[in-house]
Amino acid sequence: MLLTKILFAVLIIICAVFYILYVWDFALVLLVVMLVLPIILFATTYITSRCIKADFALKDNTVSKNTTFPVQLCVENTSIFSIGKAEARIEYYNVFNNSISTFDIFMPIQPSNSQRMTFQISSQYCGILIVRLAHITIYDPLRLFKFRICRNIQTEITVLPEFHEVTGEVTEYDRVDDESEVYSEHKPGDDPSEVFGLREYIDGDKLNRIHWKLTSKKNKFIVKDYSLPVDVPSTVFLDLKCYEDSDSTLAVFDTLIDTALSVSQFLINNERMHNLIYYNGKKNCFVQRCIKDASDLSDLVGEIITSFNDNLFCRKPEEFFADNDLSASSFTFISSTSDNNILSFICDEIDADFRNAMIVVKTNAEGERIKVVDEKMTVVPVVVGGISASVKDIVI
Repeated sequence: MLLTKILFAVLIIICAVFYILYVWDFALVLLVVMLVLPIILFATTYITSRCIKADFALKDNTVSKNTTFPVQLCVENTSIFSIGKAEARIEYYNVFNNSISTFDIFMPIQPSNSQRMTFQISSQYCGILIVRLAHITIYDPLRLFKFRICRNIQTEITVLPEFHEVTGEVTEYDRVDDESEVYSEHKPGDDPSEVFGLREYIDGDKLNRIHWKLTSKKNKFIVKDYSLPVDVPSTVFLDLKCYEDSDSTLAVFDTLIDTALSVSQFLINNERMHNLIYYNGKKNCFVQRCIKDASDLSDLVGEIITSFNDNLFCRKPEEFFADNDLSASSFTFISSTSDNNILSFICDEIDADFRNAMIVVKTNAEGERIKVVDEKMTVVPVVVGGISASVKDIVI
C-alpha cells in the first residue's frame, strides 16, 4: 500500500512537470484529475465505511465437540458505493485457555446490499467458544486509503461435552429415604405407599400383600409388589479449580467435565438419584443440583458450561466442605489435584459408605505417582482423553 502511494505521488509530480513544460489544456486537465482523484477516493471510501455494518448469524448456539459447524458473517452496505476488496479478520478461542486462532476472509462488498459469508470451524474441547470479528479493512479502488471498521463484534457458542462409557457397580444401600416420592420403574421394593405391579402368588410371599379383590375375580392368588424408593443419596463433587496454568489446561478442564457427566449418566442408567456439586463462576458460589433423570442431566450440561468466567476463578473445595455437612451413600470427588490434605479431609470428615477420588492426569506415569491416602477411599487416575479406559470397575 505504501508503494502505491509513492507511485501515485510520482505520477502527480510527473503531471506537474508535464504541465510546466507544455501549455496544452490536456496537461492542465490531467494535473487537476490527478490532484482531485485522491480526494474523491478518500471521500467515497470514508462515506462507505460509515455505512457498513456486520454481525454473526448462527444456525445453533449449541454444538458438539469435534463437529464442524457453519458460522455466517453478515455484512450490510447501505451506501451507493461498492468496495472492490475487503478483508475480515476472524478470531476464535475457548474461554478455558488463551490460544487464539485467526484467519482472514477476502470479499467484495456490494452497494445497497446485504451479503453473507459462511465459514466452518470446530472445537476439540467443550466450553464456551468465542468467535470474534476483530475488524474489517476496506480499501479504495487504487488502494491509497484503508479504513478499519466493525471492530470487536463477537458471538458465543456453547460446545457440549461428550458422555463416555464407564463401567462399575452401583450397590444397594441401607440408606433409603422413606419419604421419597420417586420410585424405581424396574425394581420392586418394600414401600407400601406405592404399588410397583401385580403378579401371581409364589411360595414365600407375605399374606398381607395378597390383592383379595383380584384374587376373588381370577380364582387365583394375586399379590402386590411394592415400590422401591430410588432417592438413595449419592454425591458427585466436581472440583473446577485450575491448579496448573499450562498448554494442557484446556484438555484437563475438558476431561474433568466429561468425567463428571459420564459418572452422572452412569448413575442415571442405574436408577440412582444423586447430587452434583460444582462452582458456578457467574453466581460466585457453589451450586448443588439434584439429578433424577436424563432431563435433569441435560439441563445441567448447559448450566455447567455457561457458568465459567474468562478468568476461570474457582473457590477451593475445602470452603464448601467447611460450610456444609455432607452425608451420602457414596461420595465421588473429581478434580485435577491429588493434594493429600483434600483427600484426607474427605476420608475423615465426609460420612459416606463409599468414597472415590477421580484425579485427572496428563499421562499414565503421572497417575502412577498418585498415592492412596486411606483405604477408605478408592483413587482412580483419569488420563486426559482416556475416560472409558480409566474409569472401570468402580464401586459407587
